[in-house]
Amino acid sequence: METLIAPLLPLYRREHSAGRAVALAVVVHTSGSTYRKPGALMLIAADGEYAGLLSGGCLESDLHEHALQVMASGKAKVITYDTGGSDDLLWGLGVGCEGSMQILLLRVGPENGWQPLALFTDAHQRHERVAAAVVIASPESTLPPGSVILMEGQSGGAPVPLALHDGIQSLLRRALENGRPIALGGATDGLRVLALPLALPPRLLLLGGGPDAQPLADFAARLAWRITVYDHRPAYAQTGRFPQAEQVVLGRPEALAETLDTRRFDAAVIMSHHLPSDLAYLRTLSATHIPYVGLLGPAVRREKLLADLGADAARLNGRLRAPIGLNIGGRAPESIALSIVAEIHARLHGAPGGPF
Repeated sequence: METLIAPLLPLYRREHSAGRAVALAVVVHTSGSTYRKPGALMLIAADGEYAGLLSGGCLESDLHEHALQVMASGKAKVITYDTGGSDDLLWGLGVGCEGSMQILLLRVGPENGWQPLALFTDAHQRHERVAAAVVIASPESTLPPGSVILMEGQSGGAPVPLALHDGIQSLLRRALENGRPIALGGATDGLRVLALPLALPPRLLLLGGGPDAQPLADFAARLAWRITVYDHRPAYAQTGRFPQAEQVVLGRPEALAETLDTRRFDAAVIMSHHLPSDLAYLRTLSATHIPYVGLLGPAVRREKLLADLGADAARLNGRLRAPIGLNIGGRAPESIALSIVAEIHARLHGAPGGPF
């Protein structure tokens, strides 16, 4: 899933507070090797500051020039970059990535209710799944390129001609169900629309707040993940030790299910370094559907805990990773934290976690 809002939020909030319109860049089509894929977002302010990357920094300065035109005119624009053809050398980019990328630039400001950024920002804060569609090309004068269409029940989107309404709403529902951008229409069609489901950040539960949990929280926060730390030791369950966490909770391991709604987490890491506590956590998590449960420690420790867990151990089949993390070498807490975050990232994205 490519439609992430977290990297754009600081710049968006700054410009929104000042009442200054911005240009939103949306990757709408790619072929070959490209840095980002359809649905990826970048925000560009009039002063040249931008948030989000659509390339490794190769296209951003050129995009800014187009963004200024879009902000001034209010008319959306599609720009195509072919980083494998002769145009690549003509631009002076020399990227040589052998891919092409189409980017839609649209003005976002008070006149269109700051959509779709207003919708995505609110949904991100509430951790709610939403989708919006952007019009890339249209034969309808009442629905020009750059129009933003929201799902039924959401206010603030562009009005849609009756003949197109049901088709676009169906597109939005399918994108929301699949969790991936879906396009309507091809390059030669008069109507082209891309539905963008917002990618919500994973919710990570750290069961144990010792010193080695801090770099893990740091890496997860860098990815804008939502972090909850739970520990039974007052010295560790302190918000000052985890400033990036949504919440830091002091509680007994046996009371985990009573204290937190475990259904809302995407991944849990057990790292209390205390056998009785880890056993209690495993027993609670075995009764959940959290797709990733990681256990710190060697295989012999895992086997002892699973034996003590008894029949409940079978409910962790396919979800438990122990020893936790990818084998990237290094034994420092930071290296282990990196390997854990990398493994969780791979698991949640359905990736094998090996070399490209």
